[in-house]
Order: sequence, then C-alpha cells, then structure tokens
Amino acid sequence: MLRRGRRGYGAQGGCRRRIRRFLEPCLLLLLHAGESHGYELLENLDSFGFRGNPADSSTIYRILRSLEERGFVTSEWSEGDSGPARRVYTLTKEGNIYLDTWVVDLEETDRILHSFFREYHSHMKTHHGNDDEKGKE
Repeated sequence: MLRRGRRGYGAQGGCRRRIRRFLEPCLLLLLHAGESHGYELLENLDSFGFRGNPADSSTIYRILRSLEERGFVTSEWSEGDSGPARRVYTLTKEGNIYLDTWVVDLEETDRILHSFFREYHSHMKTHHGNDDEKGKE
C-alpha cells in the first residue's frame, strides 16, 4: 500500500520532495563554475536533467541563504548594466569541500541505486514470467 507523504507523491507516484535535496549540490556545482545570481542559477538547473523547474525561485533563495549561513557561499549586491541590483553568490573554500563531500555521498547513492534497479528488473522479469505461466494453466 502506498502511503502519501506530507507533500504528496509527485509525478507518476514518485516522491518529489526527495529530489529537492539534490538541488543543493547542483547549486554548489554551478557556483563552482563561477559567481552567479539566483535567477541564473535557477535557469541553469536544467543542465542536471530536471524536467521543468524542480523548484521555484523562493526555494532556490532559501537554499542559497542556508548555504550562506553555513559558510559555503558568500553573497553581495551587484549593480547590473541594466535593471535592478542583484545578489551575486560565490562558492567559498568550505563550500568547495562541502561539494566534494556531496559527490562522495552521491557516488555511493548511485552505486546503491544501480544495485536496486538491477535487483528490481531481475525480480520483475522473473515475477512477470511466472504470471505468464500461470495464465496458461
């Protein structure tokens, strides 16, 4: 029986809130490439394979504020050539170390997920094969 979480199941029954945690290392990696403002970071999240925006701007700014409070990024107001001033974010040395820690954790998660998918597909192939045989009796 599927249990509905606080925020629902998301598309096709998946739990979308889990993928939101992945936004943090994505933002760190984008900032590793160079300083950026929040809206630009939001637009560049597409490069990580998200279908549509996984979050709105308020979510991105909340994550950036948290990263700044923990010393992983810094920010300052920057006057643009046109338009209003924007807050520009920069990765700190501690943020770079934190990104490396995320990568180690994500690589282990990747290994576990691949094992899960391998077991799942093997099980389903066997399970569906047995269903076909039962239908013939």
